[in-house]
Amino acid sequence: MSKTPPFRPKRHFTARRVHLIVFPGFQLLDAAGPIAAFEIAGRFARDAYTLKVMASVPGLVASSSGVAMPAERLSLAKADTLMVVGGNGTAEAMRDDKLMASLKRAQVRRMSSVCSGSFLLAQAGLLNGKRATTHWRRASQLAKLFPNVRVEPDHIFVKDGAVWTSAGVTAGIDLALAMIAEDLGVEIATDVAREMVVHAKRPGGQTQHSTLLEFGGERFAKLNLWINAHLSEDLSVERLAKQAAMSPRNFSRAYSAETGVTPAKAVERLRTEAARTALEAGGAIQEIAARTGFGDSERMRRAFVRLYGAPPASLRRTLRNA
Repeated sequence: MSKTPPFRPKRHFTARRVHLIVFPGFQLLDAAGPIAAFEIAGRFARDAYTLKVMASVPGLVASSSGVAMPAERLSLAKADTLMVVGGNGTAEAMRDDKLMASLKRAQVRRMSSVCSGSFLLAQAGLLNGKRATTHWRRASQLAKLFPNVRVEPDHIFVKDGAVWTSAGVTAGIDLALAMIAEDLGVEIATDVAREMVVHAKRPGGQTQHSTLLEFGGERFAKLNLWINAHLSEDLSVERLAKQAAMSPRNFSRAYSAETGVTPAKAVERLRTEAARTALEAGGAIQEIAARTGFGDSERMRRAFVRLYGAPPASLRRTLRNA
């Protein structure tokens, strides 16, 4: 495991130069989405960003789709914002010594990743002790490989100081829009979102697609399905451990290691997702709280705020207007 100190941002910069790092097998939209957002921002704030795509081996770099993108020789000396994309080639890129060395030496104002690009930042030691996210399907793997990283699998993107990480594929656009809002203001970010025909901020807060029914892999997939079918019942660690035929202590450790979340967090998330679905259908909040195992509307409200960033009543209005 890397001993590299956590990323320290450069205090001074002369221009908003965004350098995107690609590698063979990268996900095309991981790069193209943010590039489009930053490029469009320049229409509303002239010359706001200078964009460069870079790679360890310059030239045409083939994405996982086979479509290639031209890339310059890797150089981060004048970058303001560094963005590392993800994709099927991430594992091989993690073994690219030149790329890892460049990331470790990077002196930029803002460091970021899209999708599984977070694995490259983590491999370089730049996420040690930091909160981070990645594509929901790979969150548990990130947590296992890099225990010093505080993985938050629910979020569309996570900002921890000067380090930003985002979830899969189109979440790179959300990440870019948030950066544009920080740099140029919310009004311009909203204009960019309108131009791209996307939400400036996704309805319901920044959270990924429902995942826990699949998230635990083979080991806990059946248990997650069972939890989802018994949300109104007692779902204590003891009850879940019994269902899994394990001791409570071993179950808690194994479940957290496999899924990246504690059993209690998993139950809360499944209950909240079920409550949100019921909310979209128009049910009464108190009745939904009882049916999904929260017991009372205040407990459900707190869970909604944690997961979606808004209480049930506000979220219902947002969903109706979306």
